[in-house]
Formats: sequence, structure tokens, C-alpha cells
Amino acid sequence: MFILKLLLKNAFRHKLRTTLTMVGLVVAICAFGLLRTIVDAWYAGVEGSSSTRLVTRSAISLTFPLPLNYGQRIKSVEGVSGISWSNWFGGVYITERNFFPQFAVDPTTYLALYPEYRLSDAERLAFMRDRQGVIVGRKLADKFGWKVGDQIPLRGTIYPGTWTFNLRGIWDGAEAKTDESQLLMHWSYLNETVRKLYPKRADAVGVYIVGIKEPQNAALISQRVDELFKNSLAETLTETESAFQLSFVSMSEAILVAINAVSLIIVLIIMAVMANTMTMTARERLAEYATLKALGFAPSFVVKLLFGESLLIALIGGGLGLLLTLPLAAGFASAVGTLFPSFHVSGLTMGLQVVAALVVGLVAAAWPAWKMSRIDIVQGLRHVA
Repeated sequence: MFILKLLLKNAFRHKLRTTLTMVGLVVAICAFGLLRTIVDAWYAGVEGSSSTRLVTRSAISLTFPLPLNYGQRIKSVEGVSGISWSNWFGGVYITERNFFPQFAVDPTTYLALYPEYRLSDAERLAFMRDRQGVIVGRKLADKFGWKVGDQIPLRGTIYPGTWTFNLRGIWDGAEAKTDESQLLMHWSYLNETVRKLYPKRADAVGVYIVGIKEPQNAALISQRVDELFKNSLAETLTETESAFQLSFVSMSEAILVAINAVSLIIVLIIMAVMANTMTMTARERLAEYATLKALGFAPSFVVKLLFGESLLIALIGGGLGLLLTLPLAAGFASAVGTLFPSFHVSGLTMGLQVVAALVVGLVAAAWPAWKMSRIDIVQGLRHVA
């Protein structure tokens, strides 16, 4: 207790300098945590993917559709337990700024492959019965204030025209990482309309979602599926759902590397600021440390004082920065809306913030502690602070 009181008194001997150093630590640790959370959110789709699902798409590009009759052939492949499909709709709700994913799916087979979408039986049945019905995730419904029974108009881009849908259900994710920012509609309704207006674009799907029971055989099953359509006019590429999601993340790899680099640079900058503070502190107290050594205190005691003071400042500033990260992350998530399927500060990120604060405290005190442990008593006593 005595040591703690001594450390607190020493730390706040120069209140303004210590306060400014802590403010810098709060900003640095908070920024570090927020940037790490942004990177985590970018990978949320990968982490939320299932090992029991594969995605089959065109081997040329995702923009090339696949024939609808591929579904039955894929379903017959050994190891496949279920099959469904989806098309990207790409509609605009009121304005282009209200972006969110929209997929036309086969309701029965699709929801069977996504048990993490928790939907009541009544809402599920209402969605199945209404060809113009849609279901949305809780996050998306909360953003726009939608309620079951509302009508949702979408202006088509890929499929021109104004489309009006009836909201029949709102699902909740089974886990925090489950995507709740999507809208699902009936593929059959979309296909029926397309067949009337654009016959050549009908009976085609964007991707097939393939259910498997043995994740360890994912590579083998993927190979079997692709072998079916080898040398055909529409060859396929089948991969795990996580690999499919990762292909989108890889497009922004340079941005993610830059964000990670910035988060580390911020920590290094505050480490330099903290080191300067501790060096100034040690220089001002040179006579005091020399007196302690003259009174018989071991050099290790001086080292403990400096390290203790530095760690105390770092932990207080780091703790405040960590606490501030939570409301800032919530505000950021609200501001970006559905840009990130899942945006929350993970336990790992908070742990890294604590480690960063500890490292800053230790490194900042290393040089002045080493210097003060080796001071000459006579020279130190002659020093005028």
C-alpha cells in the first residue's frame, strides 16, 4: 500500500504533464482498439461462415450465371446433403446510400441450410406463402424501422423497375457474428418476372449453396462437383463458404494492411511520447534517486519506482481508452449501418489493448530506469533539479 501511494504521488507530481500523457494514451489505445475492430468486422463474414456449406459459382466470374438444371446434378453428388441457390438482386431502397445485401433464394431449401437464422414458425410460414414476401435480419429492420407487414419498395438496377415486397419476418442471428443485415426474397417470383420481360435471362442462378455433412471431405466433394461440369459451356468453381467470403475480403487486402499498420504506428508514437515523459521525470529526480542510494536503497528499488510509475500511468490511460472504445464502437456501428454485418469489440481486441498499454509502460521506463540504476551518488547529489 505504501508503494502504491508513493507511485501515485510521484505520477501526479506534475499534474499537467501526466494528464496530457494520459490523454495521449487514451486516444492511442482507443484508436488502436477501434481500428482493430474495423479489421475484425471486415473478416466477420469469413468467421461467420459454416464448415458444412460449400459455394458453387461460375469458374469464369461471379457475374456469369449458372443454369438452373445444375442443381439436380449437384444434389446427386456423393457427400452432398442439401442444395439451394441464390441471385444477387441489387435493388436500391430510397437512395443509393441505403446499401444492404439482397438475395433472391429458394426459401425452403435455403433456410434449411442456414439454421443460424432464427425465425418464428408463423413468420416462416407467412414468408413461404407470399411470393412477394421477404424476410430481413434484425439489424436491417432496426436501421430502417421496419415492422412485419410493412411494404418495402426497391428500385431495380440489375432487374429494372420498381419492385414492392411485403415484410413477412425478421430473423435474429444465433450468434453475435451471424449476419443480420440481409434481405431475402423469393427466387421463383423474380424468375417468373424475368421470364416475361427478359426470357434469355430466366432460369439462371448466381451461386449454388451446397450442404455437406462431412466438412473434412469438403475438398473432395468440391472436386466431384466441378468434375461434373468440366469442359462444359458453364464450368464451375466450388469452394468452402469461408474461402468464398475470403475472396471478397482479399480485394481490400491493401486497405486492411494499411489499417493494421496505422494501428501499430499509433502505439509506437505514444510509446515515444511516454518514454520522453519518463526520461524527463527521471532527470528531474536525479538527486532524489542518488539520495535513496546513499541511504542504502538498492538500485533495484529505483528501477521498481520508475517502472511502477510508468506502468501506473500506462494502465490508467489504457484502461480509460479501453472503456471509451466500447461506446465509440457502438456509435461507429450505428453510423456505418449495414456496411459491416457484425461490428463489436472482441475479447481479443480488448486483450491486445491491455497488452499494448503494458508494453508502452514497460518500454517507456526501460532506458531511464537503467540510467538511474547506474548513477553515481556524488554526481547525483550535486545535480540541481
